Amino acid sequence: MDIETQKRAAGEAAIEFVEDGMIVGVGTGSTVKHFIDALAKIRQRIDGAVSSSEQSSTLLREIGIPVLDPNAVGQIPLYVDGADECDPHRCLIKGGGAALTREKILAALAKKFVCIVDAHKCVDVLGKFPLPVEVIPMARSHVAREIERRGGTPVWRQGCVTDNGNWILDVHGLRIVDPVTLESEWNQITGVVTVGLFAHRPADVVLVGDGRRF
Repeated sequence: MDIETQKRAAGEAAIEFVEDGMIVGVGTGSTVKHFIDALAKIRQRIDGAVSSSEQSSTLLREIGIPVLDPNAVGQIPLYVDGADECDPHRCLIKGGGAALTREKILAALAKKFVCIVDAHKCVDVLGKFPLPVEVIPMARSHVAREIERRGGTPVWRQGCVTDNGNWILDVHGLRIVDPVTLESEWNQITGVVTVGLFAHRPADVVLVGDGRRF
């Protein structure tokens, strides 16, 4: 099964978690686009959505789903999003699409977080995919030095500005055997907005495009 077919299968599988009258949290990325396409077919059943990016908000509005302010919603029953990597404990690396901060907010608001991925995203240990770190622009060099001191190799994603007006450092050369600790420690670096590790709040369910779920 090719990757695009797997992405579509995972996105469509997540529809089973959508219940009538829900406000659905919607993430960002190519696999989520398939979820949004599937959501269009049942849009009359839900009350609206909250979105992790301007890109997804535009797609949702185009299919007639109201996009709501998370501040006005409170806890949401369901959040569906993809990942760049997923380990056997459902800890994730996210942020390849530069929406990691808003994604982390929606994950924190969600009663259930469903992650949808193709099989290539499943790994034994996180870190082969460079770890995105969102930083305040004036702190980029400081954060990069602190990351280097901790053994990572940060690369500035030039030309990329997040929806929050910040920059991204992609950190190479990591083998993240303790993602909870690394997430906590790196989030404390002055100038870091958030790290693209979802370990303190991992996914509750992972749906893989080859039919697996865990």
